[in-house]
Parts: sequence; C-alpha cells; structure tokens
Amino acid sequence: MSVPHEALDFERPGFFRQLQLRDWAYFALMAAVAVISLTLFGENMDRYDIGGLILAVGTSAWMGWFWRPWQAFSVIVGVLALFGIWLYGDSLAANETNFWLNYIGSGQAGVMWMSVFLYLSTVAYLMGLFSNSDFPARVGAAFAWVGAGAGTMALLVRWREIYLTDPTWGYIPVANLYEVFILFAALTALMYLYYEQRTGSRNMGAFVMLIIAAAVTFLLWYMFTRDAHIVEPLVPALNSWWMKIHVPTNFVGYGGFAIAAMLGVAFLIRDRLERTRPDAAITQRIPSKDTLDSVMYKAIAIGFAFFTIATVLGAMWAAEAWGGYWSWDPKETWALIVWLNYAAWLHMRFTKGWRGPTMAWWAIVGLFITTFAFLGVNMFLSGLHSYGEL
Repeated sequence: MSVPHEALDFERPGFFRQLQLRDWAYFALMAAVAVISLTLFGENMDRYDIGGLILAVGTSAWMGWFWRPWQAFSVIVGVLALFGIWLYGDSLAANETNFWLNYIGSGQAGVMWMSVFLYLSTVAYLMGLFSNSDFPARVGAAFAWVGAGAGTMALLVRWREIYLTDPTWGYIPVANLYEVFILFAALTALMYLYYEQRTGSRNMGAFVMLIIAAAVTFLLWYMFTRDAHIVEPLVPALNSWWMKIHVPTNFVGYGGFAIAAMLGVAFLIRDRLERTRPDAAITQRIPSKDTLDSVMYKAIAIGFAFFTIATVLGAMWAAEAWGGYWSWDPKETWALIVWLNYAAWLHMRFTKGWRGPTMAWWAIVGLFITTFAFLGVNMFLSGLHSYGEL
C-alpha cells in the first residue's frame, strides 16, 4: 500500500538541518557581539541589562535564520552605527567639525537619509504600480531597505548621543514622539519588506509606503517645528527598564496594523476595479484579492500578538510605577479598545470565516482607532500618560 507523500514528514529536513554555514557564522557573530559587550560594559550592567542584551542578540540570531536578508541588513547597519559612534569618540563636539558626522554618521543625519529614501521608495513603488515594468518596484524595494537601515542606524547612534549629552541619562531612544516615529517608519518598512519577499507581490508597496511616508512627514514637521531632535532629559515617569521592551513591542503591533489598513485600501480598490474595469492594466497591476487578504490577516495576527504582549508589559510597568496593574487611565482604556477591535476582527475571521470588503473596511477603521489611541489621547485627554502630548 502506498503512503501519501504528506505523511512522510520525517523525510523532510528539520529547521536546523536546513541551516547553512553562513547561518551558523551569523549566529557565531551575534554570540561574539554579546561576549564583547559583556566584557567591555558588563560592570555597568545590572541583571536586566544583561538579560536584555542576551534577548536582543538571540532575537537577532533567530531573525537571521528565519529571514536571511536580516543577516546582511543587521551587519551593515551595525557597522555603520559603530562608525558613527567611533567618530563621536567621547564628545558631542565632534559633530560640529566632522564632515562624516554632519552628513552621514550622526543620529540626525541618519533620520534625514531615512526620510529621503523612504520618500523615494514611495515614489518608485507608485511608478511601478502604473508601469508595465517591474523595475520601478524593485528600485522602490531597494530604497526601502536603505531607508529602514538609515533609520535603525539613527536610533543606535542617538542612543550613544544621549549618553554623551549626560552619562546619567542613557535611556533607550524610544522615549518621545520623535524617536518612536523613527522606530515606526523603519520597523514598518522592514515588516513590509518581509511580506513582499514572502509573497513576491511588490506592488503592495505602492499602498503600504504611503502610510510610512505620512509618518515621515509628521516626523519632519515635528522635528523642524519643535526641535524634537535635541536630546533632553528623560521624563521621570519613563525612567524604567520596562520602557526598553514595552515600547518596541508596541510598535511591532502598530506596524502590523498600519500595513493591514493600507492593504485593506488596496483590496477595496482592486474589488472596485474588478467590477468596473476588469480588463484594465491597472487592475492587473494591483495584487490579487487573495494575496491582499492573506497578508492583511497575517499582519493583523502578528500585530495583535505583539500588541497583547505590550499591553501585558505595560500593566506590569504600571504596577511597579503606580501600584496597580490597571487604573482606567485614558491611554489604558483606548489601548483596551484597540485590543478588543482586533480581537473581534480575528474572531470573526476564525469563527465566521469573514473575508472581503467588510474586513478590509474594518482594518482601515482599526488604524484610525489605533492612531487616536496613540496620538489623539495625548492631544485631547489627560491622565497618567499626559507626558506624551505634542
């Protein structure tokens, strides 16, 4: 009797058996980074810092195994960040005279390069959507990689700049709107590039990059009108180790929700064109509804998972800072509304099998809810999180 091929799972190579020499070399490099960091700075680290270092290095190693483009990306960004840190030496004054710091190596220079390349990426993707060639979209992807790298480098160098401004500060650069919008732009671009590679649908970028470009526009406005790039002391309420894990985790959630919303827009446009202009070239250039629906679901699922973790971490932080896990502060209340919204979205997909325009509209509305929870609450409501207003 023949055995179905699907039953022969033991014949398929396991995850570790699929790893190549370069994967193990990358793991060795990450381990070396951890050892060197502990050797040089271990005496200044507490157990939380050491745990965070091990977690960061382990996560990066796993990312490199799971998504191989991450290997080259992280190494290049790391080298560029170390170059900027080396140029500074032990003084911020080097930024006043050093050409490379002024135009490439400093945190602010990295932000400007990130902005330029993410804007260029948006334009290239849009050109690809209305072109018969795939070349503009490939250029858009390359620009997105460079923009995400510049933003990540900017945050790493800014971390050193904070220490140089005052050694007693030394907080991770996710403490204000300027810093978290850099994080959002770079992180969302990377998340999108992952989905693009997995699906091979580059024209999704024409939609996703629009929300990233909008975030960059807000970032530049905030920087130029509020001098937000200037390093300032950390708000006392944020002076906690919890910030190092709560905020980045939250923004993985925000990135997933943003991607899903823009793919929801693409879905609705494709659905409309299929009914009105089914044979038009632009209709065929937009990814299929099945692809958009699949990635929209995956983005919300990963965003919801990380947002849930971030909410739990935030509750633990609140217990340490204010003596209670939950106080129905406006920020907490709206975080719960965001969580319930996406929990309901996933529930209806799992249990009722909902697909199509309804879920696309829901994803779009969800982004507006998330945006109000992140920015609107700080602008219009007051509470324990009032330190975050514009």
